[in-house]
Amino acid sequence: MRIYTFDTTLRDGTQGEAVSYSVDDKIAIAHKLDELGIDYIEGGWPGSNPKDKEFFARARELKFKHAKLTAFGATRFAKHAVDKDPSVMALVESGTPAVAIFGKSWDLHVHRALGITEEENHKLIFETVKHLKDHGREVIYDAEHFFDGYLNNHDFALRTLEQAVKGGADVLCLCDTNGGTITSRLAEIVADVRARFVGVIGIHPHNDSDVAVANALAAVEAGATHVQGCMNGYGERCGNANLASIIANLEIKLGHETIGSEKLAHLTQVARYIAELANLPLRNDQPYVGHSAFAHKGGAHVAAVLKDSATYEHIQPARVGNHQRVLLSDLSGRGNVLYKLKEHGLEERLTEDARRELLDRIKHLEYMGYELEAAEGTFELLVREALRPGQHFFEVLNFDVVTKMTGSRPSATTATVNLKAQDGVHSATASGHGPVHALDLCLRQCLSAMYPAIANVRLTDYKVRVLDSKKGTAAKVRVLVEWSDHKRSWATVGVSDNVIEASWLALLDAIRLEIMRLTEQDSALERALESYGWGV
Repeated sequence: MRIYTFDTTLRDGTQGEAVSYSVDDKIAIAHKLDELGIDYIEGGWPGSNPKDKEFFARARELKFKHAKLTAFGATRFAKHAVDKDPSVMALVESGTPAVAIFGKSWDLHVHRALGITEEENHKLIFETVKHLKDHGREVIYDAEHFFDGYLNNHDFALRTLEQAVKGGADVLCLCDTNGGTITSRLAEIVADVRARFVGVIGIHPHNDSDVAVANALAAVEAGATHVQGCMNGYGERCGNANLASIIANLEIKLGHETIGSEKLAHLTQVARYIAELANLPLRNDQPYVGHSAFAHKGGAHVAAVLKDSATYEHIQPARVGNHQRVLLSDLSGRGNVLYKLKEHGLEERLTEDARRELLDRIKHLEYMGYELEAAEGTFELLVREALRPGQHFFEVLNFDVVTKMTGSRPSATTATVNLKAQDGVHSATASGHGPVHALDLCLRQCLSAMYPAIANVRLTDYKVRVLDSKKGTAAKVRVLVEWSDHKRSWATVGVSDNVIEASWLALLDAIRLEIMRLTEQDSALERALESYGWGV
C-alpha cells in the first residue's frame, strides 16, 4: 500500500533544543529530502519570523522533482475574519501547493487557551480550511491534541474533524501533540476515525513516551496512509517520530511503499547529512542509520556474523545505505581482529602466535583504559606492527615540557625532545601554544629531514576523558586525538594519569602510523583498512 511521507524537520524539528538552521541550510535540506523521495516537505511558518519569511520568498525559485513544499499555520484567530487574518494571509501568499493548518481538537484548549465556545472553534476550522481550498491549495488539517481530546470528549473531537471535512480538507492528520498516548490505545482511536471518515487519514506522533515510531506504524496498520515525522527524531521536548525509522520499517518490515527500495539505500546518507547541518552528533545507536546500528563487539557475535550476517543483523545494512562494523575491545575474539584482514586475504600473513599476541595486546590496552573503537588509527598501527614485527623508526630518549606564567601575561610553553633514529640522535626545542603544540613541533623538527611528508599531518580535534573520577585531579585520563593528512582522517589514543603523557602517546602513535604509511606501500593492507569503520 502507498503511504505518503510528510517531513516536518524544517518546522517542527527546529523547535527541538539546540536545533537551528540557516535559510541556506533549510534550502539544502529541502533539496536532499526531495531527492530522497519525501512527498511533503513542511518548510516552516511563513510570516512568523524573518527566517521563515526569507525561506518562503526564496523557495518560490525551488524546483522539486517530487515533493510538495508545504507551508504551516493555524486556523484564524477568533477576532479576525478569515480573509483578514495575518497567519492565513501569509499561507496564501507563500504560494506553496500544499498547506498544513492546525486546529483545536481538545475542548480543554478551546475553553482555557482560546476562551471561546465550541461552536466558535468549529467555525474557525471550517472557514480556514474552506478559504485555503478556495485559493487552490491542498490542505492537510492537523488535529492538534486529537488523542487527548478524544479520550476527554470524543464527540467533540470527532465534530472538529467533521468541520475540516466540510471545509474540504484533503488529509485529516491526527496529532499526538503531548506524546503521551500508548500504542494500543492510539491504534483503537485511529481505527475508529478510519471507520467514520473516508479519504486520507494521517498520523503525527511525538515521542514523549518513547513510542512515537511504534505509534506511527500502529496508525498505518489501523488505516492511516499519511505519516508525519522528522528526520533523526528532532523536535520539541523528546522529539517527533523519527521519520528515518518509520520509512525503513514501513518499507522493509510491513511491505508498504514510501520512497521506494532504490531510494531507501540513500536513507543513511540523508540522515547524516541533516545531522551535520544541524551541527548535532547523530546518535550512534539510532536504528538503521546510526554508526552502531550494525556494529558487533562480542567475539561470539562476530564469529557468527562472519559465517552468516543474519545471525545478528535483522536486515542487510546496504538496504538503508549503512554498513557492517566490527568493534575492538576486551570482549573481542580473534574474528574481530581478522575481520577485514581476512576479507582481503591478509590473514595468512599473521602466524597463529602473532594473531594471539595481537589480540592479547588489544585486550591489555582496553584494560588499561584505551578505547580502540574510536581510535582506528591506533588499531591500524597495531596491525601494521604485527605484520612488520621488530620494525622501529625511532626511539624517544626523553622529553621535557615547561610552562611559565608571570603575572597577568599569557603563559609560555617550551618543550625539548631527544630521540634516536636510524641516522643518529636528534634533538629539538620549540615554543608552542601549550604543551601538546610544543611537543608536536619538536617531534616534527626531529623527523622532518628523514620524513618530510609528516609536515602534512595536522591535528583536527582533541578530547580528554577522565576514567576514574573518584581520584579527582589524580585520575587517569584518556586522550583521543583526531588527525588528517588532507586525504583521510584517523584518530589515535593515549592513556595516563598525566594528561601531557597521554597526549604525547597519542601524538607518537599518529606520527609512527604516518611514517609506516609513507615507507610501506602495502596496497592490500590499504584496501583492508581504508573502509573499516573502527568507530567512525
